[in-house]
Amino acid sequence: MMQIELQDSSKTMVMRVQGSFVGKFAEDARGLITHCKMLPKLVVDLSDVSFVDSTGEEVLAWFGQLGGMFVAKNAHSQHVCERLRLPMVASLSWHTRKRACGRAQASELLLDR
Repeated sequence: MMQIELQDSSKTMVMRVQGSFVGKFAEDARGLITHCKMLPKLVVDLSDVSFVDSTGEEVLAWFGQLGGMFVAKNAHSQHVCERLRLPMVASLSWHTRKRACGRAQASELLLDR
């Protein structure tokens, strides 16, 4: 099982992923990003991901090719980011306010490097 939470502002979209980033679930995550009309800076928070299969790795690599940055706070997600050579940020914080992008909720994001 996987859960995705999107938080979007005009400058940055944060995708928080929880659970197993696998198969069709990973492809659905790619679809969420593909269907946004204008893709701002993408930050993918993998801190609560417990498992990534080959399809999930492919999607994460694709996010990286789009210029995505990754947050990885546990050993597993850090290992995945290092192995796939995905750019990581140390942490992130945001203040939520209302604004829609599909089902996404708006936010203001601060990246801490």
